[in-house]
Amino acid sequence: MHIIKSVGVLSVARILGLLYACIGLISAPLFLIAGASWAALGQQNNPLAGIFGVGFAVLMPVAYGIMGFVMGAISALLYNLFAKWVGGFELEIEVRQQILTAPYPIIPPPTPASNS
Repeated sequence: MHIIKSVGVLSVARILGLLYACIGLISAPLFLIAGASWAALGQQNNPLAGIFGVGFAVLMPVAYGIMGFVMGAISALLYNLFAKWVGGFELEIEVRQQILTAPYPIIPPPTPASNS
């Protein structure tokens, strides 16, 4: 049994920032569709009706990434604090022995011909 007693705050923050930015990219088409539908639903007299959807689609990955970074740093700091009090996550890790094989058959080098 292995116990994680501490995590790197910036490494967790970077990973969560990137994960949240990906979530923002995934949700961007929804904001584009919403902006297009707002523009099509009788907002012809307002020239900025569709801009909001495009703006949200562009800003959401950035905003989600920043939120993920900040929340990841806070979460890692809290994990490190709580792990000191109650212990960390317990992990059971199975190490499998890996047999290395050559990607091609190993052929011994030719032996020199004997002069007989």
